[in-house]
Amino acid sequence: MDFLSELRAELVRNSTEKERISGLRFFKEEVKLLGLKTALVAEIGKDFLQKLEDKSKKNIFSLCEDLFKSGIMEESFVACQWSYTLKRQYKPEDFDVFERWVHKYVNNWATCDTLCNHNVGTIVEMYPELMPRLKQWSESENRWVKRASAVSLIIPARKGKFLKDIFEIADTLLVDPDDMVRKGYGWMLKAASQAHQEEVFSYVIKNKGAMPRTALRYAIEKMPSELKSLAMSKS
Repeated sequence: MDFLSELRAELVRNSTEKERISGLRFFKEEVKLLGLKTALVAEIGKDFLQKLEDKSKKNIFSLCEDLFKSGIMEESFVACQWSYTLKRQYKPEDFDVFERWVHKYVNNWATCDTLCNHNVGTIVEMYPELMPRLKQWSESENRWVKRASAVSLIIPARKGKFLKDIFEIADTLLVDPDDMVRKGYGWMLKAASQAHQEEVFSYVIKNKGAMPRTALRYAIEKMPSELKSLAMSKS
């Protein structure tokens, strides 16, 4: 049995139908779940990575690609985990790999957010010259690629970074009809408000006539109650 077959067998061995059914309730779209808690998937992934003999970036990325191809969510989580352990080795050209994964394999919010919060967000923070390529995702016809353009900036946004770019992505996604996209850019604005409350509040007030309520509520979630009241008022 090869390395990935052993990993897959271990994931199946630890899965339960009860956990699978429980997990399905979080998704409106069809997803492939084995039925493991996320913490257990991370633990198994970590154990197997330690056993891996060839820990070169080329080999790990290749294994991750195979895991993504299966379409099984727990395998995609392991792929995100393994590729994120390489973060100190990221080079600008690795964005091509992440971009391919987002476009080809991401088909639900959990995989989107796991891959983009960490891997994509990290490489863009390391190499800001990649920002124009990330912003292009916001113009995609694919709902998950559009969401990815926003949620990739969650962690940098909390640090106060990329505010101008965050507003530009929000502008592009402002009236998007997809609820998953609205929640994604609203979450991005909420993260940005932790370091730039005044600027994000001004953006919300300026755009609240057009901004869907879902996105607006997300954006102001961390703000004081008096600012929330002003943002939610109809005037």
